[in-house]
Amino acid sequence: MATAMATEQCGVAEVSQALARHLNCLNDGNKSTRRRALEAIRRETVEKALSSAVLQEIFCGLLLKPLLRCLLDPGEKCRELAVQLLRQFVSSVPQPEEALPYLLPALSQRLGGLEIAEPAEELRLALVELLVLAVEVCGRHLAPYLEEMVKVLLRTIVDPFSDVKRESCRCAADYAKCIPEHFHMQSESLIKPLMKSISHQHSKVRVAVIQATGTVIQYGNGKSVDDVLSHFAQRLFDNAPQVRRAVTDVVGNWLLDLRDRYSYFHKLIPLLLSSFNDEIPEIRQLAGDYWKKIGQQWQEENEEDLKDKLDFSAPTPPLYPKGMERPGLGCRELIFRNLSKILPAVSRDMTDWVVETRIKASQLLTVLLLHAEDHITQHMALILTTLYHSCSDEETQVVKNCIESGKLVGCFVNPEVFMKMNLQALKSSASPPHLIILAAFIGGCNEDLLQPHLKNIANVLSYPDVCQVSERVVYMEQLLHCVQSLIAACGEHCREISLQLLQVLVTIVALTSDQELHDKALKTMGSLAEVQGLISVLDLYKQHITELLQWVSVTHQQWNSYSVQQLQFESILIQAGPIIGEVLQDLMPILRSCLEPRRDPEMRLKLFTVLSKLLLNANETVNSRGQFPDYLESIIKDVLIPNLLWHAGRTAAAIRTTAVTCLWALLHSQILSEGQALKVHNDLMPQVLSTLEEDSKLTRLVACRIVGAFLKLCGNQFSPDKLNAVYPELLKRLDDASDDVRVAAAKALHTWFQCINDDYERTTFHSHIEYLYRGLLVHLDDPDSNIQHTVLEVLQEGSVVCPFVLREEVNAVKHKHRSPFYCEQLLQHIDSAQNSTQHRKDGS
Repeated sequence: MATAMATEQCGVAEVSQALARHLNCLNDGNKSTRRRALEAIRRETVEKALSSAVLQEIFCGLLLKPLLRCLLDPGEKCRELAVQLLRQFVSSVPQPEEALPYLLPALSQRLGGLEIAEPAEELRLALVELLVLAVEVCGRHLAPYLEEMVKVLLRTIVDPFSDVKRESCRCAADYAKCIPEHFHMQSESLIKPLMKSISHQHSKVRVAVIQATGTVIQYGNGKSVDDVLSHFAQRLFDNAPQVRRAVTDVVGNWLLDLRDRYSYFHKLIPLLLSSFNDEIPEIRQLAGDYWKKIGQQWQEENEEDLKDKLDFSAPTPPLYPKGMERPGLGCRELIFRNLSKILPAVSRDMTDWVVETRIKASQLLTVLLLHAEDHITQHMALILTTLYHSCSDEETQVVKNCIESGKLVGCFVNPEVFMKMNLQALKSSASPPHLIILAAFIGGCNEDLLQPHLKNIANVLSYPDVCQVSERVVYMEQLLHCVQSLIAACGEHCREISLQLLQVLVTIVALTSDQELHDKALKTMGSLAEVQGLISVLDLYKQHITELLQWVSVTHQQWNSYSVQQLQFESILIQAGPIIGEVLQDLMPILRSCLEPRRDPEMRLKLFTVLSKLLLNANETVNSRGQFPDYLESIIKDVLIPNLLWHAGRTAAAIRTTAVTCLWALLHSQILSEGQALKVHNDLMPQVLSTLEEDSKLTRLVACRIVGAFLKLCGNQFSPDKLNAVYPELLKRLDDASDDVRVAAAKALHTWFQCINDDYERTTFHSHIEYLYRGLLVHLDDPDSNIQHTVLEVLQEGSVVCPFVLREEVNAVKHKHRSPFYCEQLLQHIDSAQNSTQHRKDGS
């Protein structure tokens, strides 16, 4: 041993002698000389195969102080060489801790000042790397230098150079692990600079800061968790997946290993569970794995408290979300016991002004509810208030997440609890969010548990202040979703609430102006019929038509054009089709009352329009059972005639138009018999003839057609006086501004001539025939060839009445016509008809 020591001393002496001149050169005024001296020192020491003992002696006894002074050298290259030499010595000597009393103060002076002492960022990085190396090789020996270390880290963590920041974070983490029993005294001071750097533009820096923060708090003062929570929460929205992964990793470790973790469960659990919905599968998997470990660890630590639950575990709810693994007992218990502290914060975040925050909070709520299961019940007030508010969010993803939460409430909460709260709120202030959550709840609820509440739900949905409160598409859509959810959830059990659901669907069809929603409602009617085993929607209407008419007609005496019941009534009439023919005894009193002239004009317009549609296809609607003719006389006398009476105003004119159109539909359907037509003729015809003078072209046109139809139906039963009362009004219409009206009037006159029989005395009524011929001959010279041709056909038909009179009238005006063509044709027709008559007489 003595020999070894002597050899060692000899070696040290040799190296010292070799370094003597170089050490002197370090004080030279020329920086090149100083640089060469440092390079020479490196060649004589670390680049030679010196023993560790010799290196230790040379470094601590001879070179340490000169090298540390070189850190202040004005030449950057000299400072760089000095740092390199220090690193090489610290990593090579067996007892580097002996250098700490001089090394740490020097580094603190160079890096820990208020101003940046080292201007070169690469050298600052090298100095921090030297500090990291010192931590690695010296370990616990750094405990006395806590103040110097923290002083340096406070500055370097916020250094402008990103690589310095990263190395400083690494240094802080390593140092915290080395001396945890001392580090906690100063750990809090590092949190502020770390949080200043947590939002750095480089993702690698953010990752380093998060990881360092995790270690600093893990081995330092746990109370600092409160200071970093909000910053960590923001990093969960980071665009860089590695940053979000770092947060998940740190929080997971805290929940497993933090000394005072029980105190922070309610603050840390939401951060970890937020990663359950991360867009990166790896992060979701990481969060899930951590959570299982945390739940299992907590379960083992509290096994005595959980003994009964472990022995008699609650069964999985029957409608547990498909594809979802039920969390372990420890995980569920952690949520049970912390839910009251977590929920208020989640609720606040779901109303945050930042969209991403609202989305993340709504996702977290679904995870919490999945764990809380039936423990949700005691928090229902807050949960429902939150869901109602967030279902109005303009961000669709938030609403979708709320719907998922609503389904989970339905899965875990007794319907009696939910219905008491939701339906009461719905009745007092119905809104789309209330309906959204109700539909979601129904979708998640067990059919058997829901069945006792079906009538209550259906009654509330069909309540006027719920189903009639708004015509907005968004409201109606959610109302429809509630009906669809009931049908999907309860199937054939909907038979007991079929009427109420049909009432809601009728209301939607009646009120909506959106065609897509209208079609969806009709399709849902089909689904309602199908689950009851009915063939079609018509069978559904047949099942409830009497109740539906009673339902809407309760207030029919007060209806106006804005009445919801009137719109519902119209919808029923149109949708029920042939079923209407089975309830005419209920329908007709309503129609008679609502179409009285004293009632709201706009409403009468709408009802007449609907009635016209029904009458145009009478055998498939009102006359489907062949009973409608029994009501025809009443319809004409009590409904149509009163509304044909002239009143001033555009609305009154429009009503006369719709009434005339309705009458035409009635005649066109061929339900009115000849006898019935004769009964109403005296009252009806004067009103129809008066409408020939209406301003509306449509009214005049339809009136001409009605006159023609009446003449065809029962004109051969008219007395001459009745016939003579008709033709002058038709003849006037040949001067109408509309060619369509003129043609219709001519065709009606054609039918009028066909009604002339032997009772019509030609001699007595010669003047009438003559007047009519003359009027028609005027229009035989009309500029419109179509009118000429139509009038020719009328005169040809009428020539058989008084052919001699007609011939005289034709010859009297023929020369006045622009072309004698039609007059010649008419004369030929008269001659031909007379010759034919003469031949028949001769033959007989």
